[in-house]
Amino acid sequence: MNKNDQEFLVQKIRTQYTEKEHTQLDELKALDKKVKKPANIFAYTFGTIGSLVLGTGMSFAMNVIEPGTYFGITISENMMIPGIIIGLIGILMVSINYPVYKKLLGSRRNKYANDIIALSDKIMKG
Repeated sequence: MNKNDQEFLVQKIRTQYTEKEHTQLDELKALDKKVKKPANIFAYTFGTIGSLVLGTGMSFAMNVIEPGTYFGITISENMMIPGIIIGLIGILMVSINYPVYKKLLGSRRNKYANDIIALSDKIMKG
């Protein structure tokens, strides 16, 4: 290993143990994350629940789940109609997920727009 490689490696390790200076760019990134994170969490959670509801409805409609009692819920022989209804609820949930996400993201953008624009102008002007 030559001297330049050693110096690079030493510098790389050293930066891991030094405190980073908090800059305005870090603050701007944090504000951007504050805008997007709740909308993303909602979209992933609601979309996952919607797909599970849809899958459960499909399983009932196709009689994949054997008749019996599961977790206190009695599953009968003919679950096609309830399965279709549950599946339609899941389809509705998955279908409205993106518009609700966009609406939530838009409202959060409006809420923080002035702060982000002011900070970004301050950064760009130096």
